[in-house]
Amino acid sequence: MNGGEARRDVANAEHSPRSGATATARAVGTPTADARIGAARAALWLFAAVLAVRQTAAVLTLPPAERLTDLGTWIGENGVLHVPGSLYDEGRFTGTPFAGLVLRPLASSAEQSLGVAWTFGTLLLVALLGLVAARALPVPVSRRSTLLAAPVAISLLMLSLPVRNSFHLGQTSIIPVLLVLLGCLAVRGEGPAGLLIGIGAALQPTVLLFAPLLWLTGRRHAAVTSAGAFAALSALAWAAMPGDSWVYWVHHVAGAGLGESPDSLANQSLHGALLRFGLQGPLEIAVYLLLAAAVVLLGLRRAVRHAHDGQLLLAVALTGCVAVAVSPTAWQHQLLWVLLAVVGRVGKRASDRMLWPVLVVLAITLPGKMLLPNITVLHPVRDNVLLVAALAAACAVPFLPLSSPHFRRPVPTEYAEPVPARWARVPLLPFWRRVLSRPNLLLELLVIRVGYSVYSHIRAAATGSVDAAEEHGRQIHSLEGALGMDIEHWVNQAVVKTEWAEAFFNFYYTSFHFVVPLSILGVLYVRRPSDYRWARSSLALATLLALLGFWLYPLAPPRLMPGMGFVDTVHGPQDLANPDYGAMTAVTNQYAAMPSLHFGWSLWCGLVVVMLAPKLWVKLLGLLHPLFTVCAIVATANHWVLDAAGGAAVVGAGFGLTYVLAGRRRLLVPAGSVPGARSAEAVEAKKTAAVRA
Repeated sequence: MNGGEARRDVANAEHSPRSGATATARAVGTPTADARIGAARAALWLFAAVLAVRQTAAVLTLPPAERLTDLGTWIGENGVLHVPGSLYDEGRFTGTPFAGLVLRPLASSAEQSLGVAWTFGTLLLVALLGLVAARALPVPVSRRSTLLAAPVAISLLMLSLPVRNSFHLGQTSIIPVLLVLLGCLAVRGEGPAGLLIGIGAALQPTVLLFAPLLWLTGRRHAAVTSAGAFAALSALAWAAMPGDSWVYWVHHVAGAGLGESPDSLANQSLHGALLRFGLQGPLEIAVYLLLAAAVVLLGLRRAVRHAHDGQLLLAVALTGCVAVAVSPTAWQHQLLWVLLAVVGRVGKRASDRMLWPVLVVLAITLPGKMLLPNITVLHPVRDNVLLVAALAAACAVPFLPLSSPHFRRPVPTEYAEPVPARWARVPLLPFWRRVLSRPNLLLELLVIRVGYSVYSHIRAAATGSVDAAEEHGRQIHSLEGALGMDIEHWVNQAVVKTEWAEAFFNFYYTSFHFVVPLSILGVLYVRRPSDYRWARSSLALATLLALLGFWLYPLAPPRLMPGMGFVDTVHGPQDLANPDYGAMTAVTNQYAAMPSLHFGWSLWCGLVVVMLAPKLWVKLLGLLHPLFTVCAIVATANHWVLDAAGGAAVVGAGFGLTYVLAGRRRLLVPAGSVPGARSAEAVEAKKTAAVRA
């Protein structure tokens, strides 16, 4: 067997029936395990179906003028396919001439019926794409992964920004991706495989980069066929529409100048990023060509290596990421290749294994502003998140080869045995085991950032009406009067008359809300990893519970209550008849006062310090923070006293839920576990033993 045949056998391994290793992996498990996998599979398919129905309904329920806007631009009543002259005269059509040739027959279709058919057709394409990707997982693969892969893949596709964008715009960008996957992973025979990839390249020229991948992995007939099909179809379009072809291929250099401005944030390619960085003219073109050549060489080399290794789906994903990076324009609906890179495995430790898939899924499903804070130094990364993800996958991420002993068996995570609880049903979730080692720092920071972004969006959306918020404010004020605790006005006026007190409480209110909790979490992460996880979970649950209060009971704080004489010491005098209540209205919901997370988070800080600090003076110092905070929120007229009580309630519930779900904070730490994870009790016992010795 010569070298080319050997490479061809490696590349075609994905097309063969499941090997003996896969059959072994699919061996029948225990009845209990089978039942659990079956239940999980049914739940995942139901979730995928719900997402599909939701996405379809979201498109079809829009007014006709607002849905499938790109499709309407092409084939609508005044679409470019109806207008005599060039497709590119008005700059609204960005596809290849071959795409225009294929779409032109649809211009005579009824727009309404075509929109419905297009939406359901896109839905079927996404489902087929998920099925093909799921069946292409590298062998050996576990039986559980085989059964659950398809619904997970379809669900991720439905949630991704490229698919959602394609549904909304009526774009064709899913078709080239599906054609490539079918050609590389599913279709038998090199001729049909090359033909499918050639058609995809005729629709999206950067797909032609898969021809070198085919050639270098031994499938040379498929590579030649794909290049030939691309040339033939492009020539056919040139013969049918010579003027349009000249404009697209020559005047606009393969469509580089079509559509939105190439320096807009929507263009997630190297060319777009360089333009946003301020490079222009010949210098930008030279830098772009050098970087593109480097990315192609490095990315294709890595893709070929993984294809020879038996991970052909990963090789296809990396080649697609290369295409995204080097394309002159890579619009959001064309970036589906980045999601496919989620199949790569990264990390030798089990605790690090989820970092890469979580990064990819978050990058492809959420806008950059939710992933990174609004800090100037991070703007280049935040504005180019998808490009960074594509470049990282193509050129940098150290994916594990199948031959690595850690591919199937990563270094296991060390768990602690929970201390027996008082009730039999605690912990309620026995699989929520406490980990002794520190979580992956990058993954933890990313999850905290995204979690807070989601919390902020939900909080901002839970506005209610101003009338309802003010009515609830009067209810709270009346209830406090009946309980004899309506001290807000007296405290507010006393602080206003005392300059140093007003300055102190304003400073405290605006300065320590985030700093103190993050500092405590940072110390626990370094010094007490297992306690960090327990404390972080209780804080997260308390914050989630607070969202219910914001949504169900919008409440005007004292400073926004008309006719009560409160002074907003932090934001200054405000016109309550004006719906814009100061600059903070743009970033937060002014009527999310019940419960007070300002006090709730500070109380969490105090309780954690009291429970974990080794010295009495540190415990007492920790209690000062909630004391000063409750004084500050009342003195500045930002909260009612009962808001603080609500904050205390959700924090107590957060600790309680953590106990019920995960068990007691104390753990039975195995001998020889990581030193930083030892509980305070274990450390003290060790010291006592050393003294006695």
